[in-house]
Amino acid sequence: MSFPTVLFTPLLVLVIIYWVVVISLGADFESGAVLGIPAPIYISLFVALAWFATLSGGEWHGPVPLWVIPIAAIVLAAVIARLLAIPLQRMLPDGPDASRADFVGLTCVIRTGRVTDAFGQAEVHAADGSSAIIQVRQAGRDELHAGTVALIYDVDPEGEFFWVLPADIARKGL
Repeated sequence: MSFPTVLFTPLLVLVIIYWVVVISLGADFESGAVLGIPAPIYISLFVALAWFATLSGGEWHGPVPLWVIPIAAIVLAAVIARLLAIPLQRMLPDGPDASRADFVGLTCVIRTGRVTDAFGQAEVHAADGSSAIIQVRQAGRDELHAGTVALIYDVDPEGEFFWVLPADIARKGL
């Protein structure tokens, strides 16, 4: 509870309270990303690292003036958090791709004059009631035009579009 650690102690307490609430209530964070990982994870990592760096620096600062330690701690925490963000990006599912997969199996309404293997848009309604305009493609030569109901059967994450087929053909196949 002494300088310079006291600067980051309240932030660390807030981070701990946040994660206790998230874990105990099973809450989900839908906030933006920082360096490719969810902001709460990055901020928590940064605060914990800065707190530890000021604690360590306060004990072993030697001839360095004590006021330099918080500045060094911020720089060090930012660098280490960035280095840790790289493997975390690979371990965490991508937000947009994870939500795209939720559309597979739903029906959509075609909004363009036609759908080909290289062009088309549709409107889809998610389970939560929200709607989205998505890019769609078809593998066959079915007549998919504005107003046609189609079934989303796959997603292409690299091309950022969905594969569709007419909903009436999908029902006959079942």
